[in-house]
Amino acid sequence: MLGPDNKIVVQVFDDPDVDGVACYLSAARTGGIKGGLGLAEDTSDASIACRQVGAIAIKKKFDPGDEVFTERRSVLFKKLRVVRFLDQKRNTLVYLAYSDKLVDGSPKNSISAVPIMPWPTETAATAK
Repeated sequence: MLGPDNKIVVQVFDDPDVDGVACYLSAARTGGIKGGLGLAEDTSDASIACRQVGAIAIKKKFDPGDEVFTERRSVLFKKLRVVRFLDQKRNTLVYLAYSDKLVDGSPKNSISAVPIMPWPTETAATAK
C-alpha cells in the first residue's frame, strides 16, 4: 500500500554491435517505499537468454568481455552487467550476465550462447 510490490522484471535489449541478436534479462526488483523511491538495493540474482532473431552481422570488431548492457542495482556500487565474447572455434557468441558486487565470495552470474547460423532471406522463405 505504501509502495510497489517486489517483482521479477523481464526486459529485452538488442546487442548494439551485433545485428540479429536479442537478449532477455530477468532480475528481481525490490518493492516497498525504498524500492518506489529508487533507494533499495536489488538482489544480485539475474538470468539471461539470448537468441538469434535475424541475420547476424557483426558491425565492428570487439574485444572479449566488451560490455553490451549495464543497469544500476543499488544507489551506490552495485551494477548488473552483460558482457559478450566470441567463440571463433564454434562460431558462437557468448553472453555473460553478472553482478559486480561479490555475494558470499562469488559474483552471481548467468550465461547464454548464440550459435551464428545462416538466416533465411525473404526470397528463400517465400519460394517454398
